[in-house]
Amino acid sequence: MVMTTSASVPAGSGSPTDRFVEANARYGAQFADAELAGRPALHTAVVACMDARLDVTAALGLRNGDCHVIRNAGGAVTDDVIRSLTISQRALGTTAVVLVHHTACGMETLTEDFRRELELEVGQRPVWAVESFQDVDQDVRQSIERVRTSPFLPHTDDVRGFVYDVKTGLLREVAPA
Repeated sequence: MVMTTSASVPAGSGSPTDRFVEANARYGAQFADAELAGRPALHTAVVACMDARLDVTAALGLRNGDCHVIRNAGGAVTDDVIRSLTISQRALGTTAVVLVHHTACGMETLTEDFRRELELEVGQRPVWAVESFQDVDQDVRQSIERVRTSPFLPHTDDVRGFVYDVKTGLLREVAPA
């Protein structure tokens, strides 16, 4: 049996974006967070995969305003993630980094050949790396190391990495290399 979410169930003839706009109007009517500070209350930045099965807020027990949450395919610590973490730490007071990868990640099914295939299709090779991997624990360790060795990040002592299990909803911590 395949589980669906409310976003995957058709709602009339409107597009998903139309549904989002309608949901935002309801959200705005009850909005109560106008007084939140721009600095995260828990002084933490979370880097996580963009996978739709991973509800970072629920999985970590977060409330609006607690953390910066940076998401991308695979939760990869790319140059842009280092950019965001640098701004988070140097301008907005975060001191801890939590990395969240997950089981059954689609990045385990891709290779760097994906870039070559794109080049053949569109006539231009992407400048970015795919950041695919085969071992999620090793990828978490690599991500921890990328954060810890960045010269731009002043706070690299409190960096921890986890694998979220998409079948149980539980986190498993990965020890650094």
